[in-house]
Amino acid sequence: MTNPEVVAPTIPDSDALHRRGLMFILSSPSGAGKTTVSRMLLQRDERLRMSVSVTTRSPRPGEVDGRDYHFTDHAGFERMVEDGEFLEWAHVFGHSYGTPKAEVKAGLREGNDYLFDIDWQGTQQLYQKMQSDVVRVFLLPPSIDELRRRLNARGTDSAEVIASRMERAKAEISHWDGYDYVIVNDDIDICFAKVSQILASERMRRMRQTGLIPFVRELTAPDS
Repeated sequence: MTNPEVVAPTIPDSDALHRRGLMFILSSPSGAGKTTVSRMLLQRDERLRMSVSVTTRSPRPGEVDGRDYHFTDHAGFERMVEDGEFLEWAHVFGHSYGTPKAEVKAGLREGNDYLFDIDWQGTQQLYQKMQSDVVRVFLLPPSIDELRRRLNARGTDSAEVIASRMERAKAEISHWDGYDYVIVNDDIDICFAKVSQILASERMRRMRQTGLIPFVRELTAPDS
């Protein structure tokens, strides 16, 4: 369902003053709209980039090393874990994924914003290490019945797989209170507009406006 009257805020191409970037996390159970909203954000906001993870899985057709993922083997991944090179990492369906620490920290200093499509466990890891740089948003379905309907509508999973996804979804939903913002996604356009408003507001938080200090000093300097 779409709503033509809902328009996401227009975001300027650049900031007048330098600011520190942020880590924007979107989490949701499967079928609640996280992937769709993430794709809309990346398409409409040139200043937002997807965090490029390190993974042990093989590249899929069309994927490019360094653009889609940083591909490595299990031994290389474990060395990176031991050396503390990840902000967060996890084993998922037989493969390992991790967020490279140095790349993200350097980007934040330059004012880059990163989008993270991760679960509540990865969110906890990032927040424990980066605290004020992290903005956590959780999307909820309007109802369990609607979530089941969306999963069935995909037509890609068996009844057994859908049942498993539903159980996992309930477990993920139970961690809703570990997020800064919680949005019920009963209309994708309205949901996207709300998420965009959160991102725009968080970019303007005083603590991120590092260029304000010298700017205000100049404004308040004694007349020469």
